[in-house]
Amino acid sequence: MTGSVARSSYRERNSTADRALDILLLYTDERLALSGAEIARQLGVARSTAYRYLQSLLAAGLVEEGPAGFRIGPRVFDLARLARRGLGLDTAARPVMRRLCDDLHETVLLTRRSGSVVVCLDRVGKAGPVPLSYERGHIFPINAGAAAMVLLAWEDQDDIRSVLSEQPLTKLTSRTLTDPDELMTRLRRIRTRGVAVASGELDEGIVGVAAPVFGRDGEVRAGVSVAVPVSRLTAARASEMEKGVRTAAAEIAKRLAAPAS
Repeated sequence: MTGSVARSSYRERNSTADRALDILLLYTDERLALSGAEIARQLGVARSTAYRYLQSLLAAGLVEEGPAGFRIGPRVFDLARLARRGLGLDTAARPVMRRLCDDLHETVLLTRRSGSVVVCLDRVGKAGPVPLSYERGHIFPINAGAAAMVLLAWEDQDDIRSVLSEQPLTKLTSRTLTDPDELMTRLRRIRTRGVAVASGELDEGIVGVAAPVFGRDGEVRAGVSVAVPVSRLTAARASEMEKGVRTAAAEIAKRLAAPAS
């Protein structure tokens, strides 16, 4: 009986954790605050159940309650900062990202895969006239955008298939691919090319170019990418962006491999 109760409790904790993550993934630039009723409706659960999940997030500081409803809490940004430091990416990537931003005058992003989602670890660049859904700590799907593609393309083929097939893939815009077979074909092309280019998959009117940052073990540690409004994109500009992210990714990898002084 005791073992049965323990197993049941363990399953409930996992269920609550999964639902708490589902809540965090509801937030977008258009939905910065959500009411308890909205969250319950989106999750398809009773309002009392949604509030139970929210209590876990509130207690951890991952959401906070304000006049307009529940919004992302400051702890998310702390976690992103700690993730960068724990990976050694904080000091290795930031100067390189600033230099690339200065060279291109565009937004530069540092991302990392976490299971079946992508986390924005850092962002350098001022907000432009076209809003981006990338901020430090932002979580977005594994199947959309150049940054996501380079984080997945060099993984083991069976692992890629498993990640793409374990749950329905999110379609954010008309350009977002949700078919695992189409994505597998695309990822093979990206490995051959060495960079990923995506247009309007996360944000309408935004083109992203990304390159993988490899560790000493040959595994992809992070992705560095540039986001630019399609209205500013020319063939020459696209080539400049591709060269820029390749160089930046190689420089970050070199800095990560350097022995600590």
